[in-house]
Amino acid sequence: MELGNDFYWFILIGLAAQLVDGALGMAFGLVSTSVLLAMGLPPASISAAVHTAKVFTTGASGGSHALMGNVDRILLLRLAVPGVIGGVIGAYALTRVPGNLFRPVTCIYLLVLAALILRRVGRHRPPEVVSTASHQRQVPAVGFFAGLLDAIGGGGWGSLSTATLLASGSKARATIGTVSLAEFAVTLAISLTFVFTVRMEYARIVAGLVIGGVLAAPVAALLVKRLPERIILGSVGVLALVVSAYQLVLFNA
Repeated sequence: MELGNDFYWFILIGLAAQLVDGALGMAFGLVSTSVLLAMGLPPASISAAVHTAKVFTTGASGGSHALMGNVDRILLLRLAVPGVIGGVIGAYALTRVPGNLFRPVTCIYLLVLAALILRRVGRHRPPEVVSTASHQRQVPAVGFFAGLLDAIGGGGWGSLSTATLLASGSKARATIGTVSLAEFAVTLAISLTFVFTVRMEYARIVAGLVIGGVLAAPVAALLVKRLPERIILGSVGVLALVVSAYQLVLFNA
């Protein structure tokens, strides 16, 4: 295929993927990778392009959420630092252990979280305060394992961390904004090698995804600020179900 002729499609893919990811705290990789695979591009090149683009889109998304007041600074530190450590370890482990070994466990875990989130929506459970002591003790473990599995599985930071924190009772707005900003640090740690290994003929994919993602980031952050809590929670629960089911289908294919 002639990549130059599809540059505007890459922009649209990046815009759509970031609207979903920025508004719900997950699925940039899922949306963009799925569409690019359908376009017939090589999986290795897609992985490199998507991870490289996410360095820029997560920075724009996280910055937009910070400007909109959607970020909890204490939660950010407790989530990002262990996430970076887990991501670096996962990236190293990926050279030794096949990432597909972890996919079924991750998908089942995400299915359980989705059920818990949707149950919370159905019960009209009021949001808890993110900074409670018992909740804060769980956050570093969530960040570490989300970063670890994101690196090993090629994605999943937002799906795992957002769904876990929301299922435990966190406020949706602060959780999504904070997870989005923390993802920048985690993605940068995981993706540094991709910056130097993306083949130049695929640089247009990266550029298109970045342009679309950066344009969509402020809009997504504004949606999080304005949408009611129950709508956000319900959307995250449904998306978590779709993501986990899709990954299980791919694994069994």
